[in-house]
Parts: sequence; C-alpha cells; structure tokens
Amino acid sequence: MHPAPSVIVFTTLSGLGFGLLFFLGLGLPDVSGWVAFVFFAMGFGLAVGGLLASTFHLGHPERAIKAFSQWRSSWLSREGVAAVAALLVMGLYAALLIFLDVKLAPLGWIGAVLCLATVYATSMIYAQLSTVPRWKTALTPALLLSISLAGGALLAGQLALAKILLPIAAVIQVIWWVRGDTALKQSGTDMASATGLGNIGSVRAFEPPHTGTNYLLRELVFEVGRKHAVKLRAIALVLGFVLPVLLILIPFAHALALVAIVLHLMGIAASRWLFFAEAEHVVGLYYGKR
Repeated sequence: MHPAPSVIVFTTLSGLGFGLLFFLGLGLPDVSGWVAFVFFAMGFGLAVGGLLASTFHLGHPERAIKAFSQWRSSWLSREGVAAVAALLVMGLYAALLIFLDVKLAPLGWIGAVLCLATVYATSMIYAQLSTVPRWKTALTPALLLSISLAGGALLAGQLALAKILLPIAAVIQVIWWVRGDTALKQSGTDMASATGLGNIGSVRAFEPPHTGTNYLLRELVFEVGRKHAVKLRAIALVLGFVLPVLLILIPFAHALALVAIVLHLMGIAASRWLFFAEAEHVVGLYYGKR
C-alpha cells in the first residue's frame, strides 16, 4: 500500500505519546509540579499531534467527528472514542497532580488502561483486514503495543524497563516481518480467486484492465524493492531497538537517553513506512501486480 506520510506520523507519534501517558498514569516517574507538567506536555503533545496528523489522510477531514458514531462496528471509531476518553481522564489526572499536588492513583490507572486500549484499537484497524494478509494476524496488535510500551518506558526515563521492553519489541518486529513475507501466499488468495476465473483453467495476466492509473493502483498497489526493504528493515532494527538499548546500558550516561529516544523515533518511523509499503493488498492480484 502507498505509505501516506500522515498515517506514518500518526502511528509513530501517537504510539509513543500514549505509551508515555500509560507510564505516567501508573506513577512512573513519580513527579509533580512543573516536572510533571513537562512529562504530561510531551505525552499529550505526541498523542494529540499524531491523532491530528491522521485526519489529513481522510478524504473529508471536516467530517472526522462522524467517525465516533460507528463505535459498535468500526475499530476506527473505537479508536477515536478510546483516545478521547484516555486524554480526558489523563488530563484530569494531570491537572490534579500538577496544580493541586493531588495524586488520584485509581484515576491514573484507568487512564493508563484507556491509553493501551487506544493503541490496541489502532492496531485492530489493520489487524482485522483480511484483504491485507500481512496485517491479518494477532502479531499486529502485539507489535504496536510492544513498541508503544517500549518507547513510552524510554521517554518516561524508566530505563530498567526499557532494557527489557525494547528487545521484546525487536523480537516481535522480526517475527512479524518473517511471517509477513509469506502471508499473501499462505492466505490462499491468488489471481484465480481474485478474478473468479479459476474454475475454467489457469489464470494469468494478459494485459491490465485499463491503460491508465486509478485510485486503487495509487493507494493499494504500491511495490517496494526487496533490496530496499531489507536495508530499511536493518535501519529500523538498529535505530529503533539496538542502538537505544546499547546507549542506555552505558553506566552513568543518562544524557544519552535523549539520543536513544531520537534514534528510536527514527527507527520506528522507518518501521512504520515499511508497515504500509510492504502491505500487499489482494486487489493487486487483479491487476497482475503480485
């Protein structure tokens, strides 16, 4: 699929933001006053900034409010409801903590759960799609949640947790890539089933359905070269996971945690680009693109 910049920004920033808010809801780090303000400002800035970026991918951003009404059947709507609930609860928790020095732990716990629910709902937007076999797996929620938690721990200064969560996320990422490389073939969907002509013999592409491009080809039949993908995977793995872990393992070098955060953000952005660029929508079979 065509990797839209707005969706890459959304999934990268919002995941990190809600991951940070999750730990803040648990009281990690245990901060108050202006220090708490800085941490919460970062969390809200990343989460809200990512959500706003996602609206640019909508055909009619002004109608985004209508998405909230479909929460019974739409994971996109559930994501919106969960995000608003999480931000409202965490906003109240943060206000009490910052301005009144009142820490309502149960309120923070509720907010933390809602933050994870938001990331899970985001992941299910993709994991539910049978038309993209690479996404249609329980590994997709596991991937987005693990990266959100790892990045959140890193940004929250919970380096002991980050040392554990980053390698876990890296392993899930590699497994997700390996499984995804054969997902389309193993799905059983091919040109015969895509065209509905398999019952009359072997099906192959003679010429495209039309000579020009269209929306489906622009948005759903993006192809990335194998060599290019391998290089980007290496970059994502090294920047997003390996280097951050190595940096925070250095004793008494907490200043390097900022460098680790920046590298992690760059690596996850590369991973997110591949998440969409390598997504093989089955509609490509109809056009002979797979």
